[in-house]
Amino acid sequence: MNIYNEITAQPILKDLKDWKFNDNGIEKKLVFKNFSEALGFIVQVGLLAEKQGHHPELFNVYNKVNIRLSTHDANGLTDKDFNLAKAIENLF
Repeated sequence: MNIYNEITAQPILKDLKDWKFNDNGIEKKLVFKNFSEALGFIVQVGLLAEKQGHHPELFNVYNKVNIRLSTHDANGLTDKDFNLAKAIENLF
């Protein structure tokens, strides 16, 4: 399993819109039209994550959603995180 740091993650992050490296993980902040759209997005992410056996940190306040991906059992950023981020990007 590859473990990425801020430098080795940068080439992959270039292909992921608005994802940022932070504290051994990657994060993205999104704003939706309303709470219903934000919640619908969270449900879609949850289904993707469950299929991949990977569980993101999801934070929601009204129309805002913050996603954080980090592989907890590896104590850092791995291919699992990038694979889920790419799948999330395909939702748009």
